[in-house]
This record gives sequence, structure tokens and C-alpha cells, in this order.
Amino acid sequence: MSGTALIGTDTEKAASLLRSGACVAIPTETVYGLAANACDPAAVGSIFEIKNRPFFDPLIVHIGCVDQVAQLAVSFPEKAKKLTEKFWPGPLTIILPKSELVPDIVSAGLFTVGIRMPDHDLTLKLLQSLEFPLAAPSANPFGYVSPTTAQHVADQLGNKIEYILDGGPCRVGLESTIVSFESEYPVILRLGGISMEEIEEVLGKVLVSTGDSSQPTAPGMLSSHYATRKKLLFGQLDDRITQYAGLNVGVLALSDLRGQNGIILSKKRDLNEAAQNLFASMRMMDNADYDLILAEEMPDSGLGRAINDRLRRAAH
Repeated sequence: MSGTALIGTDTEKAASLLRSGACVAIPTETVYGLAANACDPAAVGSIFEIKNRPFFDPLIVHIGCVDQVAQLAVSFPEKAKKLTEKFWPGPLTIILPKSELVPDIVSAGLFTVGIRMPDHDLTLKLLQSLEFPLAAPSANPFGYVSPTTAQHVADQLGNKIEYILDGGPCRVGLESTIVSFESEYPVILRLGGISMEEIEEVLGKVLVSTGDSSQPTAPGMLSSHYATRKKLLFGQLDDRITQYAGLNVGVLALSDLRGQNGIILSKKRDLNEAAQNLFASMRMMDNADYDLILAEEMPDSGLGRAINDRLRRAAH
């Protein structure tokens, strides 16, 4: 299609387009998603085409009620149920053995599928009005910074889709935490909007997958992802600032710019606030007149781990 996507809050219009096989951008508490009928391989194929996303990178299926898990997965382990009882709706994706209802294009040919129930009233209303779940990766060109407002989506995909459902700025600002249950201990495949500590409070010991993969078993596992167009360097700021003193650098810091130009993610050093501001700040710095972006490593706790994961992949 050509032209500019409409931005609005009409869930009936969004549902009509999705039923016709079209893609629609939808808000969630994490980031905006590019959604299509998860049970329609042709519609899902459009997601990959619009994003220029490689077909080996699996998608997450979004549902409006827990009962839909039984349609999408052949088993629902007790530990997975405990997590969903605590964190759904919310920024949690569970990896389960998929049923025949899930097309291979959604799971990238894997025997598993990622499922989550987003915590956003507008999108839950949409999902509960549909006869099918929605496959929905982030609504941006593949590999670039994820969108956290409807305008972010319009700026990058507005000429490729017809409608953007506007739910305001994303409240969490980081993608969902992805957990697999195939091993003795649950494994966090992607750090995200729910911290490792919160998951361990429910399940006890969990493992974290730290490896990068060219054949990912879940979204967000590729070594290079969430990238800005400008070069971004990640780590301890003081050494970097000295190293690049002759350049026009922009600093992305938690609470102290060290006398440089840039953006503070949270004056209060609140990692939840920092996560909420991360992707929008990365976009602003990418559009500013800097030669280079220097991003500070966050404290290695709570959502700091997930922020560091995104920045490390952006700098890859």
C-alpha cells in the first residue's frame, strides 16, 4: 500500500482490518507491536515482509484470555501456570510445545511457540473481540530501536500499514521477559519487563540464557538488535568520555551526564523509569546532531539487566 497510516483508537476498525488479513500496529505495555492473524500464514508473512525480518526469527502470539493457551499449546506445565497466574496480563512470554493450530511461519519451524497476554486495556479489548490470536513482533524495521509511541510506528512503518491503534506511550518500555520450561530449571531466554528476581520469587531457581544465536529459539536473541543508525558504544562512561574527547558525543546515562550533552534516563536512579524511557531516548539521540552515542552500563539488578542486554545488542 502507499500513503500514510491512520492513527486512532478504533478497535472495531483494527479488528476489521485484521480479519481481512491485513497488519495493524497495536499498543502494549512493553512496546508497540505489528500484529496479524496468528493462524493465517499469509497474514503472518506480511509481518516479515513489512519489517524485513528474517524468517528464522520466531514471533510471539498474543492472547486475550488464558483459555487460549490450550488451543495453541499441547501442554501447559505447572511452573508456567504459576508464572501466568502471577504476571498475566503482563510482560511475560512463556515458551510451550505448539499445537497444529500454530503455523510453522510463526514458530520459525520450531516445535515451540511463545505466548503472552499483554497488559493494555485497548489491545485486550481488541484481542477479546477477535476469533483468533495475534502474532506481533515490535512494529519497527527489523533490528532497529523498538517503538514506544504510535508516532514512532508512523515515522518508520506509516507508509506500509493502514492503521495504528494508539494506546499512548508504553508503560514498561522494554519487551517481555521470555521463559522456557524444557529443562529441570526454567530458563529466561530474554530479559525483559519482569526481572529475574521477580520470577525467582515465584519459581525458585531459574537460569538465564546469556548466549547470542544465529538460530534463535525466541525473539530478541540475535547478537545485533535494537540498533541505532549512529554508532553506539556501551560500557563504563568515564573511560569512554576521555577516549572520545575530540568528538561530538552524546551520553545516555542513568542519572549523571558527567558534564556532557545527552539524556538522563532517571534522575531518581529508578531502573523501572529508566526502562520506560530507554527506547524513546535512543531514538532522540539517534536523530540528534551527535557523531557518536556513549551508553552507560546500568546496575546489574532488576530491570538494569534487561536494559544492559538491549544496549549491548545495540552496540554489537
